[in-house]
Amino acid sequence: MKKFFVAMLTAGALAASVSPGFAQLERLEIIAPAGAGGGYDQNARITQAIFQQYELATRIQVENQPGAGGTIGLANYVNSNQRNPSILMVGLSLVGAVLTNKSQVTLDDTYPLALLSGEYQPIVVKADSPFKTLDDLVAQFKADPGSVSWGGSGPGGSDHLMYGLLAKAAGMDPKQINYVVLTSGGEMLSGVMGGHVTVGTGGYSELAAQIESGELRALAIGAPEPIEGINIPTFIEQGYDVQLVNWRAVVSNKDPRGEERAALEAAVAKMVTTPEWQAALDQRGWQNIYMPPAEFAEFLKSEQARVEVLFKDLGLL
Repeated sequence: MKKFFVAMLTAGALAASVSPGFAQLERLEIIAPAGAGGGYDQNARITQAIFQQYELATRIQVENQPGAGGTIGLANYVNSNQRNPSILMVGLSLVGAVLTNKSQVTLDDTYPLALLSGEYQPIVVKADSPFKTLDDLVAQFKADPGSVSWGGSGPGGSDHLMYGLLAKAAGMDPKQINYVVLTSGGEMLSGVMGGHVTVGTGGYSELAAQIESGELRALAIGAPEPIEGINIPTFIEQGYDVQLVNWRAVVSNKDPRGEERAALEAAVAKMVTTPEWQAALDQRGWQNIYMPPAEFAEFLKSEQARVEVLFKDLGLL
């Protein structure tokens, strides 16, 4: 993971020096494989706004294609013969959705254009929970696995994966996790604070107000090292080898037309150096984890392999 951060810093330094080639990006289509308002959609619309502001493309349109955890949008993107330049927003959850839905189309059928943003998730318990520390929670899980309920989004999502990593790091079988599916951030909050589930998680920005007010107690966060401005110890600091970033990225056609790929690479590299990009991330509590194509391709391979192993450990494959 140290290499990961070195790569990010190097990539960020290089981004400003990429030579632009924007002439080919006319009528750019940005596909978000989910409904409005979520992470994919937000990344797509931030990209649209900055591309327009800096004239990196013309007549930019965002299209939402929700369904099957993003695999419908992915399949449509790969199988369509789009005449205009286009990009697709993807992320960690889509890696899992490909496995869950046994999708014939995978991210290997696209070109890894850039890793963009990421969000580290804390795990939380209610304020009066008997679990004051992560060790307390792990001790109870070891003593009686079924007595601890772990709230999260659909099976195989980032929430489930992080719990699986913690179980493995604690020397437990991830299949023993008593996983309770909660369908929204609001249901997560009410589930934890109402005592309906023992543990909850989600993006830090979704939980920050309740953590800061003391309604929730954060036991750990999945970052590789402490995050400035977030007073939550990492799993690693507490002796558990758990690192997980809910990342989002952008891919393009595997077989681009003409100079389209170079133009897209240059446009994205320019975007991530703008103050507007950083401001948008700061507003949402996201981290700037930009990686250009070569580094992102290696990162994506490692994430695909890690998710597949975790799916097997969790009994999802």
